[in-house]
Amino acid sequence: MAAVQTSYHHLLSWAERTPDRAFLHQPRNGQVQTFSWSEAADISRRMASALLDLGLVPGDKVAILAKNSAEWFLADCAVMMAGLISVPIYPTAEAKTIRYVIDHSEAKAVFIGLLDNWEEPGKVLDDSIIKIGFPYQTIDCDHQWLDLVDKNEPLADLHEPDSGDVMSILYTSGSTGNPKGVILSFGAYEYSCTTCASILEFNESDRSLSYLPLAHITERAVVEGPAIIAGVEIYFSESLATFQTDLKRAKVTLFVSVPRLWVKFQAGIQAKISPLKLSILLAIPFVGKAVAKDLREQLGLGYARLTGSGSAPISPITLKWYQRIGIDIGEGWGMTETTGLSCNNSPFSIERIGTIGNPIPGTEMKLSEQGEILLRSPAVMTEYYKEPELTKAAFTDDGFFRTGDKGEWDESCQAFRITGRVKDLFKSAKGKYVTPVPIESKLSASPLLEQICVMGSGLPAPIAVVVLSPIGAKLAKEKIEESLENTLEQVNGVLESHERLAAIVIAKEPWTIENELLTPTMKLKRDKLEAMYKAVISRTFANRICWE
Repeated sequence: MAAVQTSYHHLLSWAERTPDRAFLHQPRNGQVQTFSWSEAADISRRMASALLDLGLVPGDKVAILAKNSAEWFLADCAVMMAGLISVPIYPTAEAKTIRYVIDHSEAKAVFIGLLDNWEEPGKVLDDSIIKIGFPYQTIDCDHQWLDLVDKNEPLADLHEPDSGDVMSILYTSGSTGNPKGVILSFGAYEYSCTTCASILEFNESDRSLSYLPLAHITERAVVEGPAIIAGVEIYFSESLATFQTDLKRAKVTLFVSVPRLWVKFQAGIQAKISPLKLSILLAIPFVGKAVAKDLREQLGLGYARLTGSGSAPISPITLKWYQRIGIDIGEGWGMTETTGLSCNNSPFSIERIGTIGNPIPGTEMKLSEQGEILLRSPAVMTEYYKEPELTKAAFTDDGFFRTGDKGEWDESCQAFRITGRVKDLFKSAKGKYVTPVPIESKLSASPLLEQICVMGSGLPAPIAVVVLSPIGAKLAKEKIEESLENTLEQVNGVLESHERLAAIVIAKEPWTIENELLTPTMKLKRDKLEAMYKAVISRTFANRICWE
């Protein structure tokens, strides 16, 4: 195997070339602590030494259970320096998931940092695992980050991995069943991060906010890794309450989000100014530009040169709304198993709105006879940990990874388009297959709707269960029903006969990570939603718009 450059090699390089330049900005109780590149490299090397001093040996697994912070980045580099294998865990994970990941990965130690719910890890993290606390209020730990950094000298002999060596085991967010452990090699991670930084033209003058879960491949391979490679300045958010302040402080030039958050940001604007009034203002020469500039500043994106969306499909209508206020959101696509970004709409093209663009350099994509996206790339995972049969089934005979995503090639703009998950297809009582994602995308044109799930396996016609947006929730019941009746009429008018919706059901409560109806990356858990609303959607509807 060939030697490979790792994140920590790039960290050390920047520390040598620009030692005093700011790298990480961490807010603590309203005050911001800044780490220079040289300080970050020194702390990482000291923590690497501490890990080995605690009795860990190269090849051991070390979990990281925390919200995003400067220490998360530094711990990740320290683990690599010591020749250990990182196992990130979502900070929103419940006790049973934490226990499963710790046991399945055989982690010997765990870093614990900022968490919204300390009770869950406290239930399962016992004396059988070494617990290291980041310098924040968290659960009781065996060791404290600052103490270990102070007591240890920087590690002199750093681990030098080959490209095929295991770097990390990432556990999928698990929309169904237990999460799968995806083994990523140093070579796969380096290829993905280097290519991402190159095609998106990350550079030393860029600034970004790290706030999406670092346990997810998007933040790890589109933000953290490329930032270290390209020398990007990184800011963190202290809490949900301070997010807007933290974002504005960062003056980000790079910003990546997920569809649900883009919709929430849009709803926040629409709550202040009606869609009709905004449309009129934007159409006025000079005034429109000033209004758009003001809106970008309100969102904290006044300096953004590049914005993106990933993790799940986003409605073209949402993308066009943002494009009108001067924010060109390039949609990207990738998976944990493909080490993040595999295909994207960059440079941004209006003609390709609603598509995921083209594969990144070095990656091949094609469609199976069933329309499933197949992918071959240096970034594809090594295997599913302890799952040889599952690993074998995930690849075609000619070495392409079966993504499980259904797609199509749009000849008109020369780009790939995602149409849903292969397993999300359902068959109606008419014996016809229905793909829910395109229907959900059409319904999302209504500003009254925030969350949408189309279901109806075995029913005469599909049903859409929806959650109202903040705008919709403020309207009178009659107004909501009137508006959604019009939306239903418009959407059904462009659908095939077997796809047409029988009704829209308005749910009582929103779907959240906490009530286990969303994954940590805010994807719908369709199996749980379908089970939850099975009785509701199976009844006979007197009206086409009804309430749970």
